Amino acid sequence: MYNNKLPTIKEIARRLNVSASTVSRALHHHPSIGLVTTMRVHKVAQELGYEANKTAIYFKERKTYTIGVIIPDLSEPFFSSALTGIEDAAEASNYNVIIGQSLDNFEREKKIVENMKNHRVDGVLVSLTKETSTYAHFDSLKKYNIPVVFFDRVPNRQDINYVACNLVSGMLQAITKLVNMGHSRIGLINGPAKLAATLQRLEIYIQCLKQHHLPLNQDIIVSTTLAKADNRKAIDQLLSLNEPPAAVIVFNDYVLLDCIAAVKAAGLVVNKDISFISFANLPIWEYMESVPLASIEQFAGRQSSMAAGFLLQLINSAATPNVTEPPFLQHIIDSEMIDYTIAG
Repeated sequence: MYNNKLPTIKEIARRLNVSASTVSRALHHHPSIGLVTTMRVHKVAQELGYEANKTAIYFKERKTYTIGVIIPDLSEPFFSSALTGIEDAAEASNYNVIIGQSLDNFEREKKIVENMKNHRVDGVLVSLTKETSTYAHFDSLKKYNIPVVFFDRVPNRQDINYVACNLVSGMLQAITKLVNMGHSRIGLINGPAKLAATLQRLEIYIQCLKQHHLPLNQDIIVSTTLAKADNRKAIDQLLSLNEPPAAVIVFNDYVLLDCIAAVKAAGLVVNKDISFISFANLPIWEYMESVPLASIEQFAGRQSSMAAGFLLQLINSAATPNVTEPPFLQHIIDSEMIDYTIAG
């Protein structure tokens, strides 16, 4: 008959004829325990197959060594790259990661936040859904001492911790490139109205047009919910104009994929009849026949890795007694246009 009982600290203590507190300190390499005793304790622990009771440790330290990550869609290369950055940072600090996919649904995002709170994660990293415009579900975590850090898709608020990408530099490079190619009628396919990045792209687009003394034409500014059918509808709307734009800035590479399909279906040639520059710089373009002139790199891994570092910093601050509440941690990373005409 097998003995399934797990070895305990008391059993190690009996084997060595020492106190359980001595064993406990030795297992944690406490300086009050001599080297010989520490080595003996670890040797017997290994022989018995002893494993520390994580639950007891977590209860004592008031930590679960787990962080929650909420992203729109793990199947998107941008967010899978972001997750790699988070997991690397978490592993380096001996933290586990719980992942929740919102699938760009606000109600689902709220449920994930509630589940993570119930599992007592030590902190949460978030890239918002396209529907999120209220943030009470995140604010509610504060009373449980669960810090939140946003990245990439962040609320339009100042009282938050976040890492985001400054799109001005990339957008200016993009419009400058199009102007240098002789384009003056440059359209915009923007994103969902509730997404802070949508307003940001529009403001930067207008700002960059002004810098090049180009007129603002409302008829060549359209938007999409990011759904496939809506992406096709947006580009079809531009193509149906009496004077379609010769070049278009597109919300992201995923939207552009649907735009390219629509352009081809209309019998037009990408970068000849109509040119595109988009955001995200997906690795798939390397394998595609039709590619944008350029794509604006937003550095998913760099954003998420820094956001994870911020979160771990906040978690450690919260665990330190008598420490005043730290200032909000905020950082902006510059975007960069990746020119595929040069690369090709």
